[in-house]
Amino acid sequence: MPNSINRRQFLASATFVAATAVAGGLFGAGAAQAAPSTYTPDWTSVDQHPPAPEWFQDAKFGIYFHWGVFSVPAYDSEWYPRNMYASGSNANKHHIATYGQPSAWPFHNFINGAQDLAGNTVQFAPKLKSAGGDFDPDEWAQLFADAGARYAGPVAEHHDGFSMWDSQVNEWNSVAKGPKLNLLQLFTTAIRAKGLKLLVAMHHAYNFNGYYEYAPAQTDSSLKKLYGQLTTAQENQLWYDKLKEVIDLAQPDILWQDFKLDAVDETQRLNFLSYYYNQANSWGKEVVATFKDGLDAKGEVFDFERGGPADLTAPYWLTDDSISSSSWCYTQGIGYYTTQQMLHSFLDRVSKNGNLLLNIAPMADGTIPQAQKDILLSLGDYLQRFGESVYSTRAWTAYGEGPTKMGGGAFTAPQAGTAQDIRFTRNKANNVLYATVLGWPGSSLTVKTLSSDRIDVSSLTSVKLLDSTAGNYISLATPTQNSTGLTVTLPSSAPFTAGAYVLKLTFSGTVPGLRPLGGAVGYQDVSYAGTAAVLPVGEYAASDLTAAGLGPLTLSSLRLALGYQVIGYSGDSFTGTSWTFTADNPDLRVTGNNDKVTSLKVQFNPATYLRVTNVTDGLALDSGGNVAAGSNLKQWSWDGSTNLQWQAVAVGNGYHKLVNRTNGMVADGWGATANGSAARQAAWNGGTNQQWMITHRGDGRYSIANRTTGLVLDGGGSVASGSVTKQWTYDTSTNLLWTFTAL
Repeated sequence: MPNSINRRQFLASATFVAATAVAGGLFGAGAAQAAPSTYTPDWTSVDQHPPAPEWFQDAKFGIYFHWGVFSVPAYDSEWYPRNMYASGSNANKHHIATYGQPSAWPFHNFINGAQDLAGNTVQFAPKLKSAGGDFDPDEWAQLFADAGARYAGPVAEHHDGFSMWDSQVNEWNSVAKGPKLNLLQLFTTAIRAKGLKLLVAMHHAYNFNGYYEYAPAQTDSSLKKLYGQLTTAQENQLWYDKLKEVIDLAQPDILWQDFKLDAVDETQRLNFLSYYYNQANSWGKEVVATFKDGLDAKGEVFDFERGGPADLTAPYWLTDDSISSSSWCYTQGIGYYTTQQMLHSFLDRVSKNGNLLLNIAPMADGTIPQAQKDILLSLGDYLQRFGESVYSTRAWTAYGEGPTKMGGGAFTAPQAGTAQDIRFTRNKANNVLYATVLGWPGSSLTVKTLSSDRIDVSSLTSVKLLDSTAGNYISLATPTQNSTGLTVTLPSSAPFTAGAYVLKLTFSGTVPGLRPLGGAVGYQDVSYAGTAAVLPVGEYAASDLTAAGLGPLTLSSLRLALGYQVIGYSGDSFTGTSWTFTADNPDLRVTGNNDKVTSLKVQFNPATYLRVTNVTDGLALDSGGNVAAGSNLKQWSWDGSTNLQWQAVAVGNGYHKLVNRTNGMVADGWGATANGSAARQAAWNGGTNQQWMITHRGDGRYSIANRTTGLVLDGGGSVASGSVTKQWTYDTSTNLLWTFTAL
């Protein structure tokens, strides 16, 4: 992308860090907090807003659409208004060849109407079907309902500065110009008529923060407004005024915003949040505000663009993704993901405590291409038949299992799974566990997660296969369980065709607690019952526990993965009386700690020796034996040698030292700053070059980052035994991921 800001890189790094700053996984409601009757424009007040109301967590699926002036050229992407001015870009070349030089044929010609070089009049001016055109908002809304969406709405303003409503603060709007229609009002009426919640998307923060950087400076005051060239104070006020108009006109249930909120004046951000929340109180509505940056993940819902986390993540989150792999708006030759990619990635996101907002790309005249309709209706068919395993469910202790890894940050493409991939959800009563298989597995299925060493299924009363008609089931024989998993006998061939198949496991009481593979699971009730939170390695102040869904002073029972420990503290921020737990504890009342933990740390048990294995090459971290200080760390095929055994000992501030069992030396970054530098070992001296941040990246995989260098341990790919362990800048490569196995 020939832009000074590469949005993919910007969001892939910034948003994932923001979302994973709160560790753990939310699959309960968390500690309830009373919302104020009146919000004031400060963080203390707006942070009290409940970010994800129950209706939103129940809805799971929404649809929006990039449709506007940028749809007219139908070329490049929705960033055409920007890229047409970027000399030498594909859009620039296309524009010159089709319309002329941008200086002579500017973007606003697509709004006002003008002739291209072939003499054709071009303009964003869709006509309603009732007026002889192709645009029918009621048909759109019906399609969204048939697709199974529970909320829907338009991009009411993109980066281009064109408002799709009767704006009093922006003359560049769809009533004054172009179609001469109040598009936002039309969509609001049509969508609400189908019983759907209304989403309104606003992308206008980037309008004056870089989108038009290649456009020429304007002298006309009105054009300065369109091209984001007013004074900073004027732009920030206009940003707020547009939001206020949308709030008052549409009363949106969800107000979604794109990136660059962090460049908007903080005062105006707070003015917006407090105004929206106060208006919602006056409407008697529970509303959702989303963000990618610029807000603080307490009163609002974080949104991953085209992605999602690799594992259960809290607090409850959203991803916006597109039906197209090539553009968010309609372009000639637009490409699409397959229905299986869309469905399976959606099921994956729901299993990880998320919600999908799916974008479609209508044509400029208001036509929705048939290929897009087909994908939406296929999703709707699945949800109509098997929706009980999706709608109104909650994430379980584990999101799933199988070889297909999905998510891991922003800009991770949707993937289709296999018959070996399973995704879990549970009902809100927590007595039914759904296991959704992303393909027909054959006459027998072993669910490895439900092995006898991880879960007691003695209270399991039935296992059924959801039938092709909603509410109907195929009863299955009583499954068998051993240390490899729970084995379910299925029909010899698929009894019907579906994009995924769902097992319904019903228990006489609550779904039993599951032993985690890493970290811990904390429960609000004794005997591993009630609201629970998955807690990977990390430090959890009171606010972090709340975000994870547990809340301070609520921990009543605890399950630990082998090789881990939990230190609980009576005070916030790891103060006061402390208790160390190194094994499962079904009832903290026995030790007098019930409901007394305000903050806690999840750590590796320093007394446990660990095998540290690279995900790509399968080799174990190797000291090489009794070697000299400064020797390189290597990797070796696991053979049980003490050279390959390590202790991860917490040294404070979330850092660890990695101590080798043979020589007693620790892993050392050695002050290296260049990618590819060797990791070494030396006697412990307390230096930051010997301290490592171990960060859970999902599926029991960790990155190991040096405190001095900032680089992470790198296996180097599919290398041979004896290869040097290096250091590298963190990215999504599995070369940089490691597993820890207790010995």
